[in-house]
Order: sequence, then structure tokens, then C-alpha cells
Amino acid sequence: MPVGTLATVKAVTPAQLKATAAQMVLANTYHLHLQPGEELIAKAGGLHRFMAWEGPMLTDSGGFQVFSLSSLRQIAESGVTFRSPRDGRMIELTPERSIQIQNTLGADVIMAFDECPPYPAPREAVAAATARTYRWLERCITTHARPAEQALFGIVQGGVHLDLRQEAAQRLAALDLPGYAIGGVSVGEPSELIAQIVQATAPLLPARKPRYLMGIGTYREMAQAIAAGIDLFDCVIPTRLARHGSVLVQGERWNIKNAQFREDFAPLDATCSCYTCQTFSRAYLGHLWRTKELLVFTLLSIHNLTELIRFTQEIRQAIFKGTFATEFAHWLLPAQG
Repeated sequence: MPVGTLATVKAVTPAQLKATAAQMVLANTYHLHLQPGEELIAKAGGLHRFMAWEGPMLTDSGGFQVFSLSSLRQIAESGVTFRSPRDGRMIELTPERSIQIQNTLGADVIMAFDECPPYPAPREAVAAATARTYRWLERCITTHARPAEQALFGIVQGGVHLDLRQEAAQRLAALDLPGYAIGGVSVGEPSELIAQIVQATAPLLPARKPRYLMGIGTYREMAQAIAAGIDLFDCVIPTRLARHGSVLVQGERWNIKNAQFREDFAPLDATCSCYTCQTFSRAYLGHLWRTKELLVFTLLSIHNLTELIRFTQEIRQAIFKGTFATEFAHWLLPAQG
């Protein structure tokens, strides 16, 4: 799921996004609450109409911002109080408020409010955050006013402690929610620990419900997570890399600024069907970057999004054919070095 934090996938129009074969887009409850506000979005007809995206949408709960804004917030059983980085005002975000905001925004999938512990953290702190996440989930379920229209997903926390993860997964599975997420990964821990967490947790979540690994979007991490049973991913990687001049090409990461591309008139990837690869050369894209033309952000973003979506589509087809383990064997092994 491409990330559209503020109701836009950076540098890409909805039509361009649709052409990448994106099926679903993520937006950010916390940021949209601060600007422009959920009430304005509701007046516009809801999040889909506001950003002109006709496909499915997911909003996160703001829980990750509890983690990322640690210098600005205080956590209590009632919820989180933090100082707005925009205007300095104090804001309280509770499980109830998070769900109310998401009900108003109108996304198809909404996330329970959770506490994401940092890495590393003492086991006692992680256990307390995991237990609080479950209590907050119960409050989210009670508050949710649009269950027929919006699927509420619970989030498994537990840090790098597999027993805490497994216990949390089993407790959430018993609630028979529309879907489940594994959160609190990609917060600083090494990739091999992420793989262990997913492999231990995903099989405990209901097989016939969507399983969502939050904040992950590299080739290897996605392939390994799919092998463990994960269905959904979101990550800012494709557009963030584009804004730094990096492109993803068949598993590799290239820097379009490199001198080797200055007189290279081949497309980024001759096998890619995206608008960028079908229209422009590596030399032209490098020229745009060196001359600081804004178009380069759009063209590189289109390609990177298409590339990662194509990667997951190819895995899907390999699963149907029964060839996933052989076709993607390289990505299922731990990274070398």
C-alpha cells in the first residue's frame, strides 16, 4: 500500500498512482487531524473524495506517532498527550478519539490505537505497552461507530520478545476482528529479528483474515513475510528513495545521479511497463536530477511504486503456480554481509 500521509502519495497524482497498479492507499490519522482536520475532510465528502482516490483506503491510528514523537508526548492509561509540532498546542489522543477521527475520515480499513515500544527497551516496558495496547483495543472496539462500513484491525505488539508476541497474537485472534496487523517492527531492530518476529507471530493469526505487516517495504522483508503468511504491507520507501534520486531496478538500488548514466539512453528497466520506463531514458532522468527539475520526483516515484507493486504481484502469481519457494529463493534467504 503506497503511503499517502497527508491524503497524497508524494509527487504522484491519483491517476498516476492507479497506473502503478496500486490497489490500496494508506493515510495518516495523526497528521490529517492536525491539518486540515477530519471535520473539513468530512465536509468534502470523506477521505476518498477529498483526495480523489476511488480505491480502498486505510488510515493508521496515530499510534506510531506516539513512538516517533517521544520528545513531545506523555503516555498514560487514558491515552497520549502531546504538543503539536505545528503550533505548540497540547493535544490528547485516546483510543476513543483515534477511532472517532477515523470514523469521520471514512477510510475502508481503520487501525486500533496502540502503543509502539522503541527498540531497544526493557522487557518490563515492552510487556506493559503490549498489555496496554490490548486494553486500548477493547476501548476501540466499543467506540467504533461504523463497523459495517469500516473494518477495524487490531495490532500485535510485543517488541522482540517472541513469547509476548505470541501471547498478544492469540489474545487478538480470539476477538475475531476483520483483520490483524503486526506492529512495532522496523523501529530500529535488525532485519533478522524482524523476520523472526513475523515467522513466530503471523501463523497464530487467523488464516482467513488479512494479515498486515506495518511499515515494511523492501524486497527481502516482503518476500520473507509473505512466506510466513503476510498479505499487506505499507512503506514510504519507494517515494522517499525517489526524492533522493534512488531507483529500484529488479532488486537493485541505483543512484540516478551517477556519472555512468549521463549518456545512457536506455530506459531504467526495459521490462517495466511504467510511464517512466516506457517514455524516458536514464540520461534524461539524470539530467532532470542535476538541473533540480521537480518532474524527476514524479517520474522516479512512479517507477519505484510500480517496481515494488510488480514484485508483490509476481509473488502472488508464483504462489498460484506453486513456484514461490523456487522462483524467489534468493529473497527468502537472510541477507549476506
